[in-house]
Parts: sequence; structure tokens; C-alpha cells
Amino acid sequence: MSHRRIRRGPRGPDARPTHSGAPMTDPATDPDAEIDQDTGLPIGAVVNPTAARAPERVTLAGRYVTVAPLDPAAHGDALWGATSGHANDRLWLYLAYGPFPERAGFDAHLAQMASTSDPLTFAVLDQASGRAIGIATYLRVEPAQRCIEVGHILFSPALQRTRGATEAMYLMARHAFEDLGYRRYEWKCHALNARSHRAALRLGFTFEGVFREHLIVKGRNRDTAWFSIIEREWPTRRAALERWLDPANFDASGEQRLSLSALNGMDAGATPS
Repeated sequence: MSHRRIRRGPRGPDARPTHSGAPMTDPATDPDAEIDQDTGLPIGAVVNPTAARAPERVTLAGRYVTVAPLDPAAHGDALWGATSGHANDRLWLYLAYGPFPERAGFDAHLAQMASTSDPLTFAVLDQASGRAIGIATYLRVEPAQRCIEVGHILFSPALQRTRGATEAMYLMARHAFEDLGYRRYEWKCHALNARSHRAALRLGFTFEGVFREHLIVKGRNRDTAWFSIIEREWPTRRAALERWLDPANFDASGEQRLSLSALNGMDAGATPS
């Protein structure tokens, strides 16, 4: 069976729409799509079928933080201190669990998270002090499809809006694309979680839409916003992240010279840096 590449038609208002409003033969999400010669219908590009590797409990070291496998015995005290208490309740608002009023419940939660391979949970350690100040996981791991998600993100106030927070996300994305061989890296959040939405865009994820009435979380509806970075975008995203994280991007007072939003081609005024 032979195929030919799709000849790109007009985009925008001049494109001929389908009933869904999408151009009929202009699948912009797949620039290498082809036309099947036998049927005349568009089909996806040929993809290397080699499966990605499942993530393992490895340590990812950076300049500002280290991403290390969660060890409740080693990290529990610091994480409890950094994320517990009424003042930190907002950290847990959009998660499916927590907050934990008692240490015993928190310890049981950490033990459960540390025991699974999907999600595979990591602690974010401050490089200077070695203290655990956050959590992030790989989840919904699909090696055959080369698709993986980053989620269950719990960043304490000590980590939020720091170079270390950005570096942790950079280290995990780089590992997924370059070491493990994934082609799609996902971020999902409650559609009402504006801070997570902004963080995803700032990091270079593309917003893909909302799954309406997707989940019931803590007895309430959750519409889920979906974001992704795909492998052909990663080199550009990596360059932006590395340029932002470079110490030369910060002046003597620690203020950034260029925002990551700007480096990713976004409106920096709409997204916190």
C-alpha cells in the first residue's frame, strides 16, 4: 500500500472546515501525515515502534535541586514541616488527597506513594541544605505509546516560584525525553486551578483542551485541563529552560533578566515567571 504526503491547504478562516470546525486535510497536529493512496483518506505519520523505557528510581541532580526517589524515612520530617498546617491547606486543595491534620495520616500517605511504580514518586531536595521541599511523580506511564505524565506535584512555599522549582520540572522532562525515550510528556490539572494552568504554559506545555466532568475528587466535580510537550518541541523547550536557569540570566539581586514565558514565546505579562 502506498501513501503520499498531504498537500497543505489554507489555514485559519480560509480553510475548509469539517462539522467540528477543523480543516479536512490539514491535520496541523501531525505535520508528517500522509494520504492513503487506496482510500484517499489522511493517515498518521509512520512512527518508530520501539517502546520507551519505564522510569526507575534514579536520582537527577541539578544546580539548585536534586530530584531523588521518595524515601519516607529520610524525607518525611522535612516534607511534613514544609507542607502541613492550616496555612498550607491551599497546597492540597486540587489534589485527590490531603491535607492531613495528623502526622500518622501523612506518613501513611507517603508510604503508599513510595510503594508504587505508577505513580513513581520523587522528592525534590534543596541542593544547599539537602532538605526535602517538594514532591513530583511520573504517572500514567505507557512505554508502548511512549507517553508519560508528570503530576501529583506538591511544592512547598520554600520551593514555589524559585529556580529550583523550574529546575525540578526541567530535570524530569529531560529524563523522560532523552534518557527514557518518550515522545509525549503530559501535564493535567483541575480546570479551575489557574496557578497550575499558568505554570504549565510557562514551562512550555501546549494547552490541548478540557475534559468536562472528567473526575469526581473529594466529592466534587473536576473538569480536567490537558497540556503536553511532544518530542519535536522538546529541543526548543530545553533551550529555553536552560537559558532561563543559567546563572547569567539573574542579576546581583537575583532578579531574572529574561522570563521563561518570554523565552517560550508567550506573553510574559500573562504568566508568572
